[in-house]
Amino acid sequence: MIEVQNLAKSFRYDKVALKERKKKSRQNIDPREDNRHFHAVRDVTFKCEPGKVLGLLGPNGAGKTTTLRMLSTALSPTKGSIFIDGTNVIDSPLTMRKQIGFLSGKTSLYRRLTVKENVAYFGKLHGLSGKALEQKIDKVFDLLDIHSFANKKAEDLSTGMQQRANIARTVIHDPKVLVLDEPTTGLDVISAKTIVDFIESYRGSNVSVIFSTHHLHEVESVCDQVTLIDKGVTQFNGDVADFRAIGNGNDLYSSFLALVDESSSQSEQSDIKQQAFVGA
Repeated sequence: MIEVQNLAKSFRYDKVALKERKKKSRQNIDPREDNRHFHAVRDVTFKCEPGKVLGLLGPNGAGKTTTLRMLSTALSPTKGSIFIDGTNVIDSPLTMRKQIGFLSGKTSLYRRLTVKENVAYFGKLHGLSGKALEQKIDKVFDLLDIHSFANKKAEDLSTGMQQRANIARTVIHDPKVLVLDEPTTGLDVISAKTIVDFIESYRGSNVSVIFSTHHLHEVESVCDQVTLIDKGVTQFNGDVADFRAIGNGNDLYSSFLALVDESSSQSEQSDIKQQAFVGA
Protein backbone atom coordinates (compact mmCIF):
# COMPACT_ATOMS: atom_id res chain seq x y z
CA MET A 1 0.00 0.00 0.00
CA ILE A 2 1.11 3.54 -0.69
CA GLU A 3 -0.04 6.35 1.59
CA VAL A 4 0.59 10.05 0.98
CA GLN A 5 0.08 12.50 3.82
CA ASN A 6 0.02 16.31 3.52
CA LEU A 7 2.55 16.33 0.70
CA ALA A 8 3.96 19.71 -0.39
CA LYS A 9 6.69 20.97 -2.71
CA SER A 10 7.91 24.56 -3.13
CA PHE A 11 10.43 25.94 -5.60
CA ARG A 12 12.44 29.08 -4.84
CA TYR A 13 12.50 31.67 -7.61
CA ASP A 14 15.80 32.67 -9.14
CA LYS A 15 16.51 36.30 -10.08
CA VAL A 16 15.16 35.90 -13.62
CA ALA A 17 11.89 34.38 -12.39
CA LEU A 18 11.47 37.14 -9.81
CA LYS A 19 11.85 39.81 -12.50
CA GLU A 20 9.26 38.07 -14.69
CA ARG A 21 6.86 37.80 -11.76
CA LYS A 22 7.06 41.54 -11.11
CA LYS A 23 5.90 42.19 -14.67
CA LYS A 24 2.64 40.27 -14.10
CA SER A 25 -0.59 41.97 -13.13
CA ARG A 26 -2.24 40.74 -9.92
CA GLN A 27 -4.92 39.03 -12.01
CA ASN A 28 -2.28 36.85 -13.72
CA ILE A 29 -0.49 35.73 -10.56
CA ASP A 30 -1.12 32.12 -9.55
CA PRO A 31 -2.45 31.85 -5.96
CA ARG A 32 0.43 29.45 -5.27
CA GLU A 33 3.01 32.20 -5.80
CA ASP A 34 4.48 34.41 -3.12
CA ASN A 35 7.39 36.83 -3.16
CA ARG A 36 10.03 34.11 -3.05
CA HIS A 37 8.51 30.74 -3.91
CA PHE A 38 6.14 28.87 -6.17
CA HIS A 39 4.24 26.33 -4.06
CA ALA A 40 3.55 23.77 -6.80
CA VAL A 41 2.03 21.26 -4.38
CA ARG A 42 0.55 22.61 -1.15
CA ASP A 43 -1.41 19.80 0.52
CA VAL A 44 -1.97 16.45 -1.19
CA THR A 45 -3.24 13.42 0.72
CA PHE A 46 -4.44 10.03 -0.54
CA LYS A 47 -3.75 6.31 -0.28
CA CYS A 48 -4.00 3.36 -2.63
CA GLU A 49 -4.38 -0.21 -1.44
CA PRO A 50 -2.75 -3.18 -3.23
CA GLY A 51 -4.88 -4.38 -6.13
CA LYS A 52 -6.50 -0.97 -6.57
CA VAL A 53 -6.10 1.55 -9.38
CA LEU A 54 -6.20 5.25 -8.48
CA GLY A 55 -6.82 7.86 -11.16
CA LEU A 56 -5.05 11.16 -10.46
CA LEU A 57 -6.97 14.03 -12.06
CA GLY A 58 -6.59 17.78 -12.35
CA PRO A 59 -6.30 20.58 -14.89
CA ASN A 60 -2.96 21.42 -16.52
CA GLY A 61 -0.55 22.87 -13.97
CA ALA A 62 -2.48 21.49 -11.00
CA GLY A 63 0.56 19.79 -9.46
CA LYS A 64 -0.03 16.23 -10.66
CA THR A 65 3.36 15.63 -12.26
CA THR A 66 5.20 17.21 -9.33
CA THR A 67 3.26 14.92 -6.99
CA LEU A 68 4.12 11.83 -9.04
CA ARG A 69 7.78 12.81 -9.21
CA MET A 70 7.84 12.99 -5.42
CA LEU A 71 6.25 9.54 -5.20
CA SER A 72 8.98 8.19 -7.46
CA THR A 73 11.74 9.79 -5.29
CA ALA A 74 12.85 11.95 -8.26
CA LEU A 75 11.95 15.00 -6.13
CA SER A 76 12.22 15.45 -2.37
CA PRO A 77 9.09 16.94 -0.74
CA THR A 78 9.27 20.23 1.12
CA LYS A 79 7.05 18.62 3.72
CA GLY A 80 4.71 15.66 4.15
CA SER A 81 5.16 11.88 4.15
CA ILE A 82 5.07 9.00 1.65
CA PHE A 83 4.78 5.47 3.02
CA ILE A 84 4.96 2.16 1.16
CA ASP A 85 3.87 -0.74 3.36
CA GLY A 86 4.59 1.39 6.42
CA THR A 87 8.13 2.44 5.41
CA ASN A 88 8.79 6.12 4.83
CA VAL A 89 10.03 6.58 1.26
CA ILE A 90 11.57 9.95 2.10
CA ASP A 91 13.84 8.42 4.76
CA SER A 92 15.01 5.54 2.51
CA PRO A 93 14.74 6.73 -1.12
CA LEU A 94 17.34 4.37 -2.61
CA THR A 95 15.91 1.31 -0.91
CA MET A 96 12.31 2.16 -1.68
CA ARG A 97 13.07 2.99 -5.31
CA LYS A 98 13.29 -0.77 -5.89
CA GLN A 99 9.61 -1.01 -4.88
CA ILE A 100 8.47 1.65 -7.36
CA GLY A 101 7.91 1.60 -11.11
CA PHE A 102 7.75 5.13 -12.53
CA LEU A 103 6.80 6.17 -16.05
CA SER A 104 7.14 9.88 -16.70
CA GLY A 105 6.64 11.90 -19.84
CA LYS A 106 10.42 11.87 -20.23
CA THR A 107 11.03 8.15 -19.76
CA SER A 108 12.99 6.95 -22.77
CA LEU A 109 14.86 4.04 -24.30
CA TYR A 110 18.39 3.61 -25.61
CA ARG A 111 17.82 4.31 -29.27
CA ARG A 112 20.34 1.88 -30.75
CA LEU A 113 19.25 -1.08 -28.64
CA THR A 114 16.30 -3.28 -29.54
CA VAL A 115 13.20 -3.29 -27.37
CA LYS A 116 14.17 -6.61 -25.81
CA GLU A 117 17.74 -5.42 -25.18
CA ASN A 118 16.40 -2.27 -23.50
CA VAL A 119 14.03 -4.14 -21.21
CA ALA A 120 16.64 -6.80 -20.40
CA TYR A 121 19.14 -4.08 -19.50
CA PHE A 122 16.78 -2.47 -17.00
CA GLY A 123 15.86 -5.88 -15.64
CA LYS A 124 19.55 -6.59 -14.98
CA LEU A 125 19.89 -3.24 -13.20
CA HIS A 126 17.27 -4.56 -10.77
CA GLY A 127 19.12 -7.83 -10.22
CA LEU A 128 17.24 -10.09 -12.66
CA SER A 129 19.17 -12.51 -14.85
CA GLY A 130 19.07 -15.78 -16.75
CA LYS A 131 15.87 -17.77 -17.11
CA ALA A 132 13.97 -15.67 -14.56
CA LEU A 133 14.61 -12.53 -16.63
CA GLU A 134 13.61 -14.25 -19.89
CA GLN A 135 10.36 -15.51 -18.36
CA LYS A 136 9.55 -12.08 -16.98
CA ILE A 137 10.22 -10.42 -20.34
CA ASP A 138 7.95 -12.93 -22.12
CA LYS A 139 5.15 -12.32 -19.62
CA VAL A 140 5.32 -8.53 -19.88
CA PHE A 141 5.62 -8.64 -23.69
CA ASP A 142 2.51 -10.84 -23.83
CA LEU A 143 0.51 -8.37 -21.74
CA LEU A 144 1.65 -5.34 -23.76
CA ASP A 145 1.57 -7.06 -27.16
CA ILE A 146 5.26 -6.34 -27.81
CA HIS A 147 6.55 -9.60 -29.35
CA SER A 148 5.95 -8.42 -32.93
CA PHE A 149 8.46 -5.57 -32.53
CA ALA A 150 10.68 -6.94 -29.74
CA ASN A 151 13.73 -7.05 -32.02
CA LYS A 152 13.26 -3.59 -33.53
CA LYS A 153 15.66 -0.85 -32.52
CA ALA A 154 14.08 1.78 -30.31
CA GLU A 155 14.87 4.52 -32.85
CA ASP A 156 12.62 2.77 -35.39
CA LEU A 157 9.52 2.49 -33.19
CA SER A 158 6.24 4.34 -33.55
CA THR A 159 5.01 6.46 -30.64
CA GLY A 160 2.68 3.72 -29.46
CA MET A 161 5.38 1.07 -29.65
CA GLN A 162 7.79 3.29 -27.72
CA GLN A 163 5.28 3.83 -24.94
CA ARG A 164 4.53 0.13 -24.57
CA ALA A 165 8.26 -0.59 -24.46
CA ASN A 166 8.73 2.16 -21.86
CA ILE A 167 6.04 0.60 -19.69
CA ALA A 168 7.70 -2.81 -20.04
CA ARG A 169 11.00 -1.40 -18.70
CA THR A 170 9.03 0.32 -15.91
CA VAL A 171 7.46 -2.90 -14.59
CA ILE A 172 10.15 -5.49 -15.35
CA HIS A 173 11.29 -5.61 -11.70
CA ASP A 174 7.79 -6.32 -10.27
CA PRO A 175 7.33 -3.07 -8.31
CA LYS A 176 4.87 -2.90 -5.42
CA VAL A 177 3.73 0.55 -6.56
CA LEU A 178 3.28 1.52 -10.20
CA VAL A 179 3.22 5.26 -10.98
CA LEU A 180 2.24 6.29 -14.52
CA ASP A 181 2.14 9.91 -15.68
CA GLU A 182 -0.36 10.25 -18.55
CA PRO A 183 0.64 6.92 -20.16
CA THR A 184 -1.88 7.12 -23.06
CA THR A 185 -1.43 10.75 -24.09
CA GLY A 186 -0.83 11.12 -27.83
CA LEU A 187 -1.37 7.44 -28.62
CA ASP A 188 -3.58 5.85 -31.25
CA VAL A 189 -6.72 4.02 -30.14
CA ILE A 190 -5.20 0.53 -30.33
CA SER A 191 -2.05 1.41 -28.36
CA ALA A 192 -4.08 3.32 -25.76
CA LYS A 193 -6.47 0.36 -25.35
CA THR A 194 -3.53 -2.03 -24.90
CA ILE A 195 -2.11 0.13 -22.12
CA VAL A 196 -5.47 0.60 -20.39
CA ASP A 197 -6.01 -3.19 -20.47
CA PHE A 198 -2.52 -3.63 -19.01
CA ILE A 199 -3.36 -1.27 -16.15
CA GLU A 200 -6.60 -3.13 -15.52
CA SER A 201 -4.66 -6.41 -15.26
CA TYR A 202 -3.25 -5.17 -11.94
CA ARG A 203 -6.67 -4.93 -10.29
CA GLY A 204 -6.86 -7.53 -7.55
CA SER A 205 -3.07 -8.04 -7.55
CA ASN A 206 -0.56 -7.10 -4.85
CA VAL A 207 0.38 -3.90 -6.71
CA SER A 208 -0.96 -0.38 -6.11
CA VAL A 209 -1.38 1.57 -9.36
CA ILE A 210 -1.52 5.36 -9.59
CA PHE A 211 -1.88 6.99 -12.97
CA SER A 212 -2.66 10.51 -14.06
CA THR A 213 -4.83 11.10 -17.09
CA HIS A 214 -6.96 13.70 -18.82
CA HIS A 215 -9.15 10.96 -20.34
CA LEU A 216 -12.06 10.48 -17.95
CA HIS A 217 -13.37 7.47 -19.85
CA GLU A 218 -10.17 5.67 -18.75
CA VAL A 219 -11.02 6.48 -15.14
CA GLU A 220 -14.53 5.15 -15.68
CA SER A 221 -13.13 1.99 -17.23
CA VAL A 222 -10.34 0.89 -14.86
CA CYS A 223 -10.15 3.02 -11.71
CA ASP A 224 -11.38 2.08 -8.24
CA GLN A 225 -10.49 5.45 -6.72
CA VAL A 226 -10.13 9.06 -7.79
CA THR A 227 -7.96 11.85 -6.41
CA LEU A 228 -8.44 15.29 -7.93
CA ILE A 229 -5.81 17.98 -7.42
CA ASP A 230 -6.27 21.64 -8.26
CA LYS A 231 -3.81 24.43 -7.47
CA GLY A 232 -1.67 21.98 -5.54
CA VAL A 233 -4.39 20.86 -3.13
CA THR A 234 -6.46 17.66 -2.94
CA GLN A 235 -10.02 18.68 -3.83
CA PHE A 236 -11.45 15.14 -3.85
CA ASN A 237 -10.31 11.74 -2.66
CA GLY A 238 -12.68 8.78 -2.79
CA ASP A 239 -14.18 6.08 -4.94
CA VAL A 240 -15.48 6.57 -8.48
CA ALA A 241 -19.15 6.37 -7.46
CA ASP A 242 -18.75 9.18 -4.93
CA PHE A 243 -16.87 11.25 -7.49
CA ARG A 244 -19.67 10.79 -10.03
CA ALA A 245 -22.26 11.82 -7.43
CA ILE A 246 -20.69 15.28 -7.18
CA GLY A 247 -21.91 15.93 -10.72
CA ASN A 248 -25.42 14.77 -9.77
CA GLY A 249 -24.63 11.33 -11.10
CA ASN A 250 -24.52 12.53 -14.70
CA ASP A 251 -20.92 11.83 -15.72
CA LEU A 252 -17.35 12.27 -14.53
CA TYR A 253 -16.89 15.39 -16.64
CA SER A 254 -19.62 17.20 -14.68
CA SER A 255 -17.96 16.20 -11.41
CA PHE A 256 -14.54 17.32 -12.60
CA LEU A 257 -15.82 20.74 -13.65
CA ALA A 258 -17.80 21.19 -10.45
CA LEU A 259 -14.73 20.55 -8.29
CA VAL A 260 -12.36 22.68 -10.37
CA ASP A 261 -14.83 25.58 -10.52
CA GLU A 262 -15.34 25.39 -6.76
CA SER A 263 -11.58 25.39 -6.20
CA SER A 264 -11.12 28.41 -8.47
CA SER A 265 -13.89 30.27 -6.66
CA GLN A 266 -12.30 29.58 -3.27
CA SER A 267 -8.91 30.79 -4.53
CA GLU A 268 -10.43 33.98 -5.87
CA GLN A 269 -12.15 34.65 -2.53
CA SER A 270 -8.85 34.01 -0.72
CA ASP A 271 -7.08 36.49 -3.02
CA ILE A 272 -9.75 39.13 -2.38
CA LYS A 273 -9.39 38.69 1.39
CA GLN A 274 -5.58 38.87 1.12
CA GLN A 275 -5.74 42.06 -0.97
CA ALA A 276 -8.21 43.61 1.48
CA PHE A 277 -5.89 42.75 4.39
CA VAL A 278 -2.82 44.22 2.63
CA GLY A 279 -4.74 47.39 1.81
CA ALA A 280 -6.07 47.82 5.34
